[in-house]
Amino acid sequence: MTLRLYDLKHKHIIVEKEYPTSFFDTPDGTVKESITHLDSFMGRGYYKEIYFDGVHIGIGNVRLTQPVLLGFESDFETIEMHFTLKGSSRAQTSQFDQPISFDAHSHNILYTNGLGGRMQWESEDFHLCEINLRPEFFKRFLPSDHHLFDRFRQAVEKGKSSLLHPEHHIINHEMHQILNQIIHCDKKGIFKRLFLEAKVIELLLLQLEQFYGESPYQGSLKKQDLDKIYAVRDFMLDNLDCTYSLVDLAHQVGTNDFVLKKGFKELFGTTVISFWTNQKLEYAKKLLTDNNLNISEISDSIGYKNQRHFSTAFKKKYGVSPSVYMRGV
Repeated sequence: MTLRLYDLKHKHIIVEKEYPTSFFDTPDGTVKESITHLDSFMGRGYYKEIYFDGVHIGIGNVRLTQPVLLGFESDFETIEMHFTLKGSSRAQTSQFDQPISFDAHSHNILYTNGLGGRMQWESEDFHLCEINLRPEFFKRFLPSDHHLFDRFRQAVEKGKSSLLHPEHHIINHEMHQILNQIIHCDKKGIFKRLFLEAKVIELLLLQLEQFYGESPYQGSLKKQDLDKIYAVRDFMLDNLDCTYSLVDLAHQVGTNDFVLKKGFKELFGTTVISFWTNQKLEYAKKLLTDNNLNISEISDSIGYKNQRHFSTAFKKKYGVSPSVYMRGV
């Protein structure tokens, strides 16, 4: 079984993998990992693979120096949960009637049966997570009471490559949280496998629920505003030790506080400051569990200059003070 990704212009192979028995299986049922680094005229980045029985997780993160036209080939059958986190791509293949384009913050589920074609990476930063499932594994979780799922199941049974939903959907906040947990999972051995399998199923549940109950995003935000709101979200996650006003956050991405306030609530269902506070406290909870830092150091690491204010906020969210929580861990 083969997976190949190559630069069409310069005939340069980027990724070439041979899987001796199955794309998904590991002989002893353990978690296997590999990472392929890219450092060439195209740019720099990596493609990381994590796989075990029935599940293959691919995480790609690349900074390109120019748009790149790629060829791709695979000779196996798979269900792919596709998430484009940053950047945009456009793929053409004879197995699909129309080109498949993914923009940042979008997702879908695809069935492919021996796929080949060309793909354009069109932006400087490209970050994706693709989770490939053995069809038998996936079908255990596919509901049978909806025409959308029935149509997709029939395509899989006929071996016909297909999208589950004709339109890509927006990656919501819950999905982003699980994707981050998958990407940054540091567990080992059987615990890593149990954790990742549970998170993949949880992520699949969120995708299927969204496809079942919603149309693609039809809110009031323009694409450029949507991108800016996601950029603010990413900025906050990368700067948990800082404190900014709503106006300052808006200026970080070239918008105004009204657009940010309205759009963030529409997209994530909460206010900007509530989101940032919750993320800070979640991180503090992790530090209380995993680190040797004292409470004052943890308070400072999430932007609280007054330890008492941190303790009050922590107790309001979790029902106990940081010191009580630390002793109980």
